[in-house]
Amino acid sequence: MSLKRISVIGVPVDVCPPEELEKEILEILAKPGTKQIVFLSIWKLLKATHKGDMADCVKNADLIIPISKSILRGAKFLKKEVPNRYNPFEMVIRVLSILESHFKTTYLLGSYKKTLVKAENNIRDTFPSLRIVGRYVGYYPKQIENDIISAIFKSQPSLVLISDGIKEKDCWAYKRRNRFSSSIFLYYKDSFGIFSERVKRIDEKTFNKGNEFWIELFHNPFKIFLIFPLLWYLILLVFYKLFRK
Repeated sequence: MSLKRISVIGVPVDVCPPEELEKEILEILAKPGTKQIVFLSIWKLLKATHKGDMADCVKNADLIIPISKSILRGAKFLKKEVPNRYNPFEMVIRVLSILESHFKTTYLLGSYKKTLVKAENNIRDTFPSLRIVGRYVGYYPKQIENDIISAIFKSQPSLVLISDGIKEKDCWAYKRRNRFSSSIFLYYKDSFGIFSERVKRIDEKTFNKGNEFWIELFHNPFKIFLIFPLLWYLILLVFYKLFRK
């Protein structure tokens, strides 16, 4: 792949221009085994600086897309090439459009039944040439998981789109990667909520300005305490700038 991968405070981030996205998706799809696309927020980036599943998941992902403006500012501060930032739902739309144009398949995993059914219907209407080969709700009992994994393995979808209701989020696919065949896994919590019109998508102008955090803060005032991880991020940036080559 021609993708350029930089490092921000020790965490990999991909530089993927919009005009290269289709080529990269198809190249990822052509690779053998389980593949993964990760939407990297500033919070995931900070978590990935520590040893654990998130760090391993991000490090081994096939495409790491930054969705926080703070990551772009960090790359610029460290004098790295500044990556392209994508609105996660718009990115989901683009990936589905690419797969549809090549008559690929998808499997839907997550959310509650009512939301999943409506999301599936809207996805079918929006992407008529994209074949949905299966679906299963989130918040499922543990004893059902083997059946879900078996269904995904047998149907071999081009993409498994994962939404809310999957406890391990991005790490769900990574920790079970040896039990799948050749699919790309993509987790975005609000995917089915937005497709079902239950959740309002972030306005593009708001996202481009990097103001989506203030909307989240309005809905959950306790997120004001996230200022402390942000301060730690700034300290780490200065540390890497001064002491890491």
